[in-house]
Amino acid sequence: MIFFKVPTVMIFIATLFSCSNSPSHLIVAPELYLPAISKYNNKQAHLNVTDLRTARHIIQILHQSKPAELMTSQQTLSETIKQVLVTEFKNQGLSFKQTAESVTVNNKIEVIIDKALISVNQETLSYEAKSNISLRIKVINAQQTLTKTFNSRNNLIGSLIPDVAVLERDFNQQLTNALINILTNDEVIQFIK
Repeated sequence: MIFFKVPTVMIFIATLFSCSNSPSHLIVAPELYLPAISKYNNKQAHLNVTDLRTARHIIQILHQSKPAELMTSQQTLSETIKQVLVTEFKNQGLSFKQTAESVTVNNKIEVIIDKALISVNQETLSYEAKSNISLRIKVINAQQTLTKTFNSRNNLIGSLIPDVAVLERDFNQQLTNALINILTNDEVIQFIK
């Protein structure tokens, strides 16, 4: 009887690995629920988001015996972050100009994506997923420049193979937290003149 159980378990595991078709794209959609409180009455700015990562994928699954699986977002991460920040800053009373030269008050906001990656080390029957998001904000007003970095890290250990939907959800939560920290940071709020 034992001889039948071991092959059955091995066939089940092999089937599980072979049937797992991972999507090639993720949905990056941070959800911010901040109150619309006017913090920037009659203030204007220009916002730019720059992605300084060397690779554009968000998830990499590293296997011992086959090539890595790489997954990107459908929309560029910089465009997603810019859309969210513009919406939320507008809810706080800040208006935006298309070009930095047209900003008369000289508020230039730049968000730099230094890191945004979930790296999964896939073993035979387990995995470890380490995620790291690092965003830098640089605010330049008429007098000076403020630079702040916002980091978010997470570590997940599991059995068999990772669920991409869970990794996607965790990434969105981490990104949401980093963006909320930027939008509610007192130094950033006071620095925008």
